[in-house]
Amino acid sequence: MAEIPDPKRSLPLRSFHHLNPHNSNNNNNTEITEEAYPRTHQDSKNPQSTSKPGDLKKPVSSDGAHALEDAHIPSGTGTTKEGETVLQQEWQLEVLSAGEERRTPSSTSRSIQCRRNVFERWAALGHESEASSSLGRPTAKRQLSAESAQTFRVVKKSTVMQGPRREMVSPAQGRDRAALIPRTVALKKKSRKELFSSPEVFRKVDAHALSTGKELRAQGIYSVQKIGQTITQGAVSDLERVRAVWTWLCHNIEYDVSGYLGLSEKLCSPEHVIKAGKGVCCGYSSICLQMCSEVGIECREISGHGKGIGYRVGQSYQNTKSNHMWNAVRLGGQWFLLDACWGAGTVDIESKTFMPRKQNIIVFSSDFSCIIHLHHCPDEPQWQLLDHPVPLEEFERRVFKTSEFYRMGLTVLYPKHSHLLTVNGEATVSLGCRRPLDFTYQISQQSGVITQDVSSSFGLLTISRMGMKLKLIPPACGIYDVKIFSRPANTAGTFHWVCSFQLECPEPQPSEELPENPFLSWGLQQNAQALGLKECSHGAEPIMLENGSFELVVRTSKPLMLLCELVHKDLDTCLAKRCLATQIELDRLTCHVLCPYRGYYRLSVFVRDFNRREDPFQNVGNFLLKCTGSGINLNELFPPALSTSCGPGIKTAQAGISKFSHTGAIINTQQGKCNITFHNSRDLELHAVLVKEPLKTSGHPLSRHVLFTQTDCKVTVSVSLPEAGIYKLGLYAKTDSSQDFSHLCDYVLRCTSENRWPPFPSTYSAWRKGCVLFEPRAGMLEPLSRVRFRVRCPGAHSICVVGESQTDLQLNKSRVWEGEVFTGSAVPELKLAGKFKSESSDMEVILSFSLLNNQNEL
Repeated sequence: MAEIPDPKRSLPLRSFHHLNPHNSNNNNNTEITEEAYPRTHQDSKNPQSTSKPGDLKKPVSSDGAHALEDAHIPSGTGTTKEGETVLQQEWQLEVLSAGEERRTPSSTSRSIQCRRNVFERWAALGHESEASSSLGRPTAKRQLSAESAQTFRVVKKSTVMQGPRREMVSPAQGRDRAALIPRTVALKKKSRKELFSSPEVFRKVDAHALSTGKELRAQGIYSVQKIGQTITQGAVSDLERVRAVWTWLCHNIEYDVSGYLGLSEKLCSPEHVIKAGKGVCCGYSSICLQMCSEVGIECREISGHGKGIGYRVGQSYQNTKSNHMWNAVRLGGQWFLLDACWGAGTVDIESKTFMPRKQNIIVFSSDFSCIIHLHHCPDEPQWQLLDHPVPLEEFERRVFKTSEFYRMGLTVLYPKHSHLLTVNGEATVSLGCRRPLDFTYQISQQSGVITQDVSSSFGLLTISRMGMKLKLIPPACGIYDVKIFSRPANTAGTFHWVCSFQLECPEPQPSEELPENPFLSWGLQQNAQALGLKECSHGAEPIMLENGSFELVVRTSKPLMLLCELVHKDLDTCLAKRCLATQIELDRLTCHVLCPYRGYYRLSVFVRDFNRREDPFQNVGNFLLKCTGSGINLNELFPPALSTSCGPGIKTAQAGISKFSHTGAIINTQQGKCNITFHNSRDLELHAVLVKEPLKTSGHPLSRHVLFTQTDCKVTVSVSLPEAGIYKLGLYAKTDSSQDFSHLCDYVLRCTSENRWPPFPSTYSAWRKGCVLFEPRAGMLEPLSRVRFRVRCPGAHSICVVGESQTDLQLNKSRVWEGEVFTGSAVPELKLAGKFKSESSDMEVILSFSLLNNQNEL
């Protein structure tokens, strides 16, 4: 029985179940009696004699809680003062330690008969104890059963012989014993850890079973008896013997895919199955039964329904024949369920190939019972081995889970059953996990015999360290199959199918298709913290935007480089870049988003270490945005060619620039003017570039609308914008005169003013540190007018304004050069010049002002 996908494949395989060709109560024509568990030969002779769960028919195995060893036991009995029947006093009961070697007397025909007699007497005592136990008078049998932590044997005082001898049970006797009802309450049920700590304890047993199995096949030996005896040699307990049988079956018998599909004859006879090396479920179960019987282990074949190949979630088994067979073995007085067919491997039904299981997953002994209970429903309820058997209707409703579900430690939080019904067009699936896992999902819709995959955009998956939540929004009415896949977090391994649900949508909600998310889930990824992210301003739920503007802030534990991607069904790549502005600071990352269209957007965030440029960017989060309003006008998007470093951040800090007056990346000005100030501690040579596309106003370049002023360490960048719109202001610095300017950051300037501000005067090399222009600030002057000049120029010996004539400015007490100047009209510009060397008469131009005329009027 295969229920998990091939680990080499990224998509799951459909599970399959092996039909039993011998069951007349199923599609495999298995021969069974009218009774599910026929009486033994002895009971058949005596109809009044019935077998009860507490009856002791044979010695219990040595690895059980109260196993009894073979011994010469007399048939006589005695009585106590209270009238209770006991064994003769010349026999003593010895308690073996856990590590003591098992020893039994030599066996003769007489001793075997005596041994059987005493066990029959003990079984009879068990019947009598039912009445006496209610009166508080425990019998010897009850006293032995209570000592579940030790191993007992009955020995004769005078004789202890070497050499174990086990009761041999023929396959026919094993089938006859199916009449016994499994005992589920006599002993506390053991977990796998109580039976064995890990599969590693069977390494020696497995190695022997595998090596001898190969040798026997090479010798052409296909006898169940010979193989069973050979592969269990050296096993010291019933548990190890069962493990040897299990290991041999899982590695020597392949599932007969062609037989299941009807392309060839099904093989179920043990000898035929062993010789061919392949068979269906009944082949596995019959071999398991005979081999266990050959080595003295009580075993049963169980028939019933299984959720395997061809199974669909929500499928009904009412009034249908059973389709599978598996086994139950009795260890230490307790029954365990096994399915070697499932343990052997998986089947790719599309390619019609069998794939042996390569990993030792939990499919052996008691832990496998929980899987069987969820995927196997026996024809006889008592073989569920549960105190409260599950009705067939409940079995049908249970969530379908693969072996990978248990291996990954998953739990179903919601829903508790496999069938989902949408409410207002939505439904939710939620799983819990004990360790970080990645998840993904697949949705398909059944239309007649055709199954069509549905886009994953109709699901909203969110993942946390404690589990996952999947919101489903089916696009139309109908029935859908939903498969969940998982893998360990932060790995690139294959996703494994873990569980399935059936989704019914009677009425879909009118909704838009979500954008495809190739990064599996929404919200921060589980590796975000490991990559340096601490917290985020928004979670995994959809973010509603009325005005189309959004800001995402992520706190970081170390400097990170940031890239973002915005996706919308109507948004092309070039336009999407104008919708994003990112700011990278030492302890946080900020992404400004503009949404020009209505509907859903996917915002994906990628980071890498800021100082490791060779490292690739990794996805750390994906956010679902929904613009409910009209969106941002295309003319109001961010400027093109915007860098990833907007506003003050790591690059400006590394350059020694700090204390910004505007710490954000976006500056809104209603007047069309602004002053950006900061400290330049390294006395860098600075430069700024102002850009706007398109620029309606013609005439002067935009560089005339930026003026640098530096006093001591403080720098002021004055900006006067010629028209309303969106601008990019880039700041650059030069640390060495021989080097080029390097980019520091970009500012986004939004101007809503209708004022058309004039440019600043042109600056020259003499405009140096400490120079300040107080009046006039505009670089365009009216002709034939008087203009007052006020300017500070440290180190200047004289300052003058040169136009139609030269006007000298006077130095006042505040070290400011000032004076009134007539602009005239004969020259196109006025020049502010200064003398900085006392021994020279040369004047250096500091600033130049243009005169307004008909050609250059604003």
